[in-house]
Amino acid sequence: MFKKFSLEEVSSQNQVKASVQRRIRQSIQEEYPGLETVLEDLLPKKSPLVVVKCPNHLTLVVVNNVPLFFCIRDGPYMPTLRLLHQYPNIMKRFQVDRGAIKFVFSGANIMCPGLTSPGGVLDEEVDTERPVAIYAEGKQHALAIGFTKMSAKDIKSINKGIGVDNMHYLNDGLWKMERLD
Repeated sequence: MFKKFSLEEVSSQNQVKASVQRRIRQSIQEEYPGLETVLEDLLPKKSPLVVVKCPNHLTLVVVNNVPLFFCIRDGPYMPTLRLLHQYPNIMKRFQVDRGAIKFVFSGANIMCPGLTSPGGVLDEEVDTERPVAIYAEGKQHALAIGFTKMSAKDIKSINKGIGVDNMHYLNDGLWKMERLD
Protein backbone atom coordinates (compact mmCIF):
# COMPACT_ATOMS: atom_id res chain seq x y z
CA MET A 1 0.00 0.00 0.00
CA PHE A 2 2.69 2.53 1.01
CA LYS A 3 5.63 1.00 -0.86
CA LYS A 4 6.39 4.09 -2.94
CA PHE A 5 4.42 6.64 -0.93
CA SER A 6 5.77 10.21 -0.83
CA LEU A 7 4.61 13.80 -0.38
CA GLU A 8 3.83 14.01 -4.10
CA GLU A 9 1.03 11.47 -3.51
CA VAL A 10 -0.93 13.92 -1.37
CA SER A 11 -3.84 15.33 -3.37
CA SER A 12 -5.46 17.51 -0.68
CA GLN A 13 -5.12 18.53 2.96
CA ASN A 14 -8.14 19.83 4.82
CA GLN A 15 -8.61 20.92 8.38
CA VAL A 16 -11.85 19.25 9.47
CA LYS A 17 -14.74 20.78 11.35
CA ALA A 18 -15.48 19.86 14.95
CA SER A 19 -18.28 17.43 14.05
CA VAL A 20 -16.04 15.45 11.68
CA GLN A 21 -13.26 15.51 14.27
CA ARG A 22 -15.66 14.08 16.88
CA ARG A 23 -16.73 11.31 14.51
CA ILE A 24 -13.10 10.38 13.76
CA ARG A 25 -12.24 10.36 17.48
CA GLN A 26 -15.29 8.22 18.23
CA SER A 27 -14.52 5.63 15.55
CA ILE A 28 -10.88 5.41 16.72
CA GLN A 29 -12.02 5.05 20.32
CA GLU A 30 -14.44 2.24 19.39
CA GLU A 31 -11.82 0.40 17.34
CA TYR A 32 -9.00 0.75 19.92
CA PRO A 33 -10.34 0.83 23.50
CA GLY A 34 -6.74 0.61 24.80
CA LEU A 35 -6.13 4.16 23.53
CA GLU A 36 -8.92 5.72 25.57
CA THR A 37 -6.61 7.05 28.30
CA VAL A 38 -4.19 8.73 25.86
CA LEU A 39 -6.62 9.71 23.10
CA GLU A 40 -6.84 13.29 24.39
CA ASP A 41 -3.04 13.61 24.13
CA LEU A 42 -2.97 12.10 20.62
CA LEU A 43 -5.97 13.94 19.17
CA PRO A 44 -6.41 17.07 21.32
CA LYS A 45 -9.74 18.82 20.87
CA LYS A 46 -8.14 22.25 20.65
CA SER A 47 -5.44 21.55 18.07
CA PRO A 48 -6.43 21.31 14.40
CA LEU A 49 -7.01 17.85 12.95
CA VAL A 50 -6.05 17.62 9.29
CA VAL A 51 -7.36 14.95 6.94
CA VAL A 52 -4.99 14.24 4.06
CA LYS A 53 -6.46 12.60 0.97
CA CYS A 54 -4.26 10.51 -1.29
CA PRO A 55 -4.84 8.33 -4.38
CA ASN A 56 -6.44 4.88 -4.08
CA HIS A 57 -9.05 6.14 -1.57
CA LEU A 58 -6.42 6.53 1.16
CA THR A 59 -6.98 8.98 4.00
CA LEU A 60 -4.40 10.04 6.61
CA VAL A 61 -5.28 11.65 9.96
CA VAL A 62 -2.59 14.20 10.80
CA VAL A 63 -2.09 16.21 14.01
CA ASN A 64 0.73 18.79 14.22
CA ASN A 65 2.05 17.57 10.83
CA VAL A 66 2.51 14.01 12.19
CA PRO A 67 0.49 11.22 10.53
CA LEU A 68 -1.16 9.15 13.28
CA PHE A 69 -3.85 7.06 11.60
CA PHE A 70 -4.76 5.97 8.08
CA CYS A 71 -7.89 4.59 6.50
CA ILE A 72 -8.64 2.95 3.17
CA ARG A 73 -12.05 3.73 1.67
CA ASP A 74 -14.56 3.59 4.55
CA GLY A 75 -12.67 0.92 6.47
CA PRO A 76 -11.49 1.22 10.07
CA TYR A 77 -8.78 3.68 11.04
CA MET A 78 -5.42 1.98 11.56
CA PRO A 79 -2.52 3.50 13.51
CA THR A 80 0.81 4.14 11.86
CA LEU A 81 3.71 1.95 12.98
CA ARG A 82 5.32 4.86 14.81
CA LEU A 83 2.18 5.24 16.92
CA LEU A 84 1.95 1.47 17.42
CA HIS A 85 5.54 1.40 18.68
CA GLN A 86 4.62 4.04 21.28
CA TYR A 87 1.48 2.17 22.37
CA PRO A 88 2.10 -1.52 21.53
CA ASN A 89 -0.97 -2.98 23.26
CA ILE A 90 -3.70 -1.16 21.35
CA MET A 91 -4.16 -3.78 18.61
CA LYS A 92 -4.67 -7.52 18.39
CA ARG A 93 -1.41 -9.17 17.39
CA PHE A 94 -0.26 -11.93 15.10
CA GLN A 95 3.31 -13.23 15.03
CA VAL A 96 5.06 -14.57 11.94
CA ASP A 97 7.92 -17.05 11.95
CA ARG A 98 11.50 -16.07 11.11
CA GLY A 99 11.21 -17.20 7.49
CA ALA A 100 8.47 -14.69 6.72
CA ILE A 101 10.26 -11.58 8.00
CA LYS A 102 12.14 -10.67 4.81
CA PHE A 103 8.97 -11.06 2.73
CA VAL A 104 6.94 -8.84 5.07
CA PHE A 105 9.69 -6.19 4.87
CA SER A 106 9.38 -6.21 1.09
CA GLY A 107 5.63 -5.56 1.30
CA ALA A 108 4.29 -9.08 0.71
CA ASN A 109 1.01 -10.18 2.23
CA ILE A 110 1.22 -12.56 5.17
CA MET A 111 0.47 -16.14 4.18
CA CYS A 112 -1.31 -18.58 6.49
CA PRO A 113 1.65 -21.01 6.84
CA GLY A 114 3.83 -18.17 8.18
CA LEU A 115 1.30 -17.62 10.98
CA THR A 116 0.59 -21.29 11.82
CA SER A 117 4.16 -22.67 11.78
CA PRO A 118 5.98 -23.25 15.12
CA GLY A 119 7.27 -19.63 15.29
CA GLY A 120 3.88 -18.08 14.49
CA VAL A 121 1.25 -17.03 17.00
CA LEU A 122 -2.41 -16.17 16.35
CA ASP A 123 -4.87 -14.27 18.54
CA GLU A 124 -7.90 -16.58 18.41
CA GLU A 125 -10.45 -13.77 18.88
CA VAL A 126 -9.68 -11.96 15.61
CA ASP A 127 -12.45 -12.00 13.00
CA THR A 128 -12.40 -11.40 9.26
CA GLU A 129 -11.53 -7.89 8.01
CA ARG A 130 -10.01 -6.57 11.24
CA PRO A 131 -6.77 -4.60 11.60
CA VAL A 132 -3.95 -6.47 13.35
CA ALA A 133 -0.35 -5.78 14.33
CA ILE A 134 2.20 -8.16 12.81
CA TYR A 135 5.14 -9.05 15.04
CA ALA A 136 8.18 -11.16 14.19
CA GLU A 137 9.38 -14.18 16.11
CA GLY A 138 11.95 -13.04 18.67
CA LYS A 139 11.42 -9.30 18.05
CA GLN A 140 9.96 -6.72 20.42
CA HIS A 141 8.32 -4.20 18.05
CA ALA A 142 5.72 -4.64 15.34
CA LEU A 143 7.04 -4.89 11.79
CA ALA A 144 3.74 -4.39 9.96
CA ILE A 145 0.08 -3.53 10.24
CA GLY A 146 -2.33 -5.68 8.31
CA PHE A 147 -5.98 -6.33 7.57
CA THR A 148 -7.20 -9.90 8.03
CA LYS A 149 -8.59 -11.71 4.98
CA MET A 150 -9.98 -14.54 7.11
CA SER A 151 -10.59 -15.13 10.81
CA ALA A 152 -7.89 -16.61 13.04
CA LYS A 153 -9.82 -19.88 13.27
CA ASP A 154 -9.99 -20.10 9.46
CA ILE A 155 -6.29 -19.31 9.15
CA LYS A 156 -5.53 -22.25 11.46
CA SER A 157 -7.93 -24.68 9.82
CA ILE A 158 -7.43 -23.80 6.11
CA ASN A 159 -3.68 -22.97 6.40
CA LYS A 160 -3.46 -21.93 2.73
CA GLY A 161 -3.37 -18.64 0.89
CA ILE A 162 -3.25 -15.06 2.13
CA GLY A 163 -4.21 -14.66 5.79
CA VAL A 164 -3.45 -10.96 6.27
CA ASP A 165 -3.16 -8.09 3.77
CA ASN A 166 0.00 -6.10 4.52
CA MET A 167 -1.07 -2.45 4.68
CA HIS A 168 1.91 -0.68 6.26
CA TYR A 169 5.35 -2.07 7.12
CA LEU A 170 8.69 -0.87 8.45
CA ASN A 171 10.70 1.22 6.00
CA ASP A 172 7.86 1.83 3.54
CA GLY A 173 6.91 5.30 2.31
CA LEU A 174 4.69 6.19 5.28
CA TRP A 175 7.35 5.04 7.75
CA LYS A 176 9.99 7.22 6.04
CA MET A 177 7.68 10.25 6.12
CA GLU A 178 7.92 11.25 9.77
CA ARG A 179 6.22 14.62 9.20
CA LEU A 180 4.03 16.17 6.54
CA ASP A 181 5.63 19.56 5.93
